[in-house]
Amino acid sequence: MTASSHSTELSHQFENVEQQQEAYVVGMWVFLVTEIMFFGVIFLTYTVYRVLNHSAFYEAHNKLDIGLGTLNTFVLLTSSLTMALAVHWAQVRNRKAQIAALVTTIALACVFLAVKAVEYSHKFAHHLFPGAGFVYPDPSIADQARLFFSLYFGATGLHALHVAIGVLVLGAMLVRAVLDREAKADYIPVEMTGLYWHFVDIVWIFLFPLLYLIPR
Repeated sequence: MTASSHSTELSHQFENVEQQQEAYVVGMWVFLVTEIMFFGVIFLTYTVYRVLNHSAFYEAHNKLDIGLGTLNTFVLLTSSLTMALAVHWAQVRNRKAQIAALVTTIALACVFLAVKAVEYSHKFAHHLFPGAGFVYPDPSIADQARLFFSLYFGATGLHALHVAIGVLVLGAMLVRAVLDREAKADYIPVEMTGLYWHFVDIVWIFLFPLLYLIPR
């Protein structure tokens, strides 16, 4: 991971550009490792409860819309491609292509959130949101179903929050690229944003089969 030192603005706390870029990368990876541990606990919790309540979780997961889940998987995978292109165009100083790739990534992220909102609205309409108004067709497994949907909303809601944060960061990178008319800005911030976005994508790659596919 290299960059031309003459095009990178050096912050006062660093001795040289290489040290600054290394600090960027190490800092981002430390952050991602903490996020991986956080989501790992969620995955482990879901797996344990699914083993303990296999039949009930199987029945409850049938209430999920696999079509919308599959659509969102395709949307996020495509956004990872456009994010990778944004990083590439930033590295080769192609400002217009970078802007186009960032706009496309933001648009796909918004599509993901919109589809998730539609899916959530269906659950609310059928009283499948955990809380006082929770109603499940089979009272004999209602408690286990409530647990399933608590984990579902907790995991996917937290992931959606990360997507929303990603949209804000991508927006900042887009503004930065628009203002950088001579295409001289350091590409490392865009690359670090790409790492975060790929992490968000990978988390969904685990969530989708765990919630929608494996129980089938």
